[in-house]
Amino acid sequence: MAGQKQTTLIDRVEFQGLGVHSGAPVRIILHPADSDTGITFLRTRLDGGRERLIEAKHSAVSATELCTIIGDAASGAVATIEHLMAALSGLGVDNVMVEIDGPEVPIMDGSAAAFVDGIDQVGVTRLSANRRYIKILKPVRVEQGRAFSELRPFARGFRLEVEIDFDTPLIGRQKRVLDLEPSTFRRDVARARTFGFMRDVERLWKAGFALGASLDNTVALGDDGVINPEGLRYADEFVRHKTLDAVGDLSLAGAPILGQYRSYCGGHRMNIAVLQALFADRSAYAIVESGRRESGHAEAGAARPALAFAAETH
Repeated sequence: MAGQKQTTLIDRVEFQGLGVHSGAPVRIILHPADSDTGITFLRTRLDGGRERLIEAKHSAVSATELCTIIGDAASGAVATIEHLMAALSGLGVDNVMVEIDGPEVPIMDGSAAAFVDGIDQVGVTRLSANRRYIKILKPVRVEQGRAFSELRPFARGFRLEVEIDFDTPLIGRQKRVLDLEPSTFRRDVARARTFGFMRDVERLWKAGFALGASLDNTVALGDDGVINPEGLRYADEFVRHKTLDAVGDLSLAGAPILGQYRSYCGGHRMNIAVLQALFADRSAYAIVESGRRESGHAEAGAARPALAFAAETH
């Protein structure tokens, strides 16, 4: 990490689409941003013409059921941020303001591919400030039943080991190991789509979820197999998408992680829970700056002790 500088976009880039849960049309614009501003969301078109700025950090997360939501319904929130956040983190973009005129980031094709393409189209530039990292100093783990998520020290960058285990032969047990770099992110996980079971559709609709889901943005599983005519993009697309989600959720640490992440039957809730557990223990991490020696422990954001969350099945 020696000598690495913070980055932002060279120019703004725009995306339009539907929210997978809300079904609402939405436009987002990614704007270049200054050093040390991180990723922020500017939620526009709120009641009364209001706008609200929300930092993309774990301390701003208000819900994790089927997606990750920052902010709150009363003053303004943004849902389903994980694929966009994964694209920014996977491509090493540190500072961006995301202007969004609706309650949910557009699902696009269900993966991070469209966001990656848009970022590549405008390009990434270095800024003058050194990049800061969150270095894991000792293991931190959260559990619920058979499921767990943990962060551990690791000598070489950021490694994710994600394992899923579904009680259906259509998915079964799958594991993926990813050393996060722009090249591996593009190749191995960026195109992996979200997925769901047809048997759950009516229940999700009644609960207000998946109102914008379709075969254009979701891998749909029926009783006998994948319903999408084109099939899967990868033989293990399911665990690759869970890895994509983990990259996005863990970027809410507020800086790139130097460490190893491991999970078994995890999901959005446990991804955020392990960040909460990490920042609740100031001896578990240090803030380090590229080109400098470690300066000791520091708080990277408000946090509370981790709780036991049920594992997700999405």
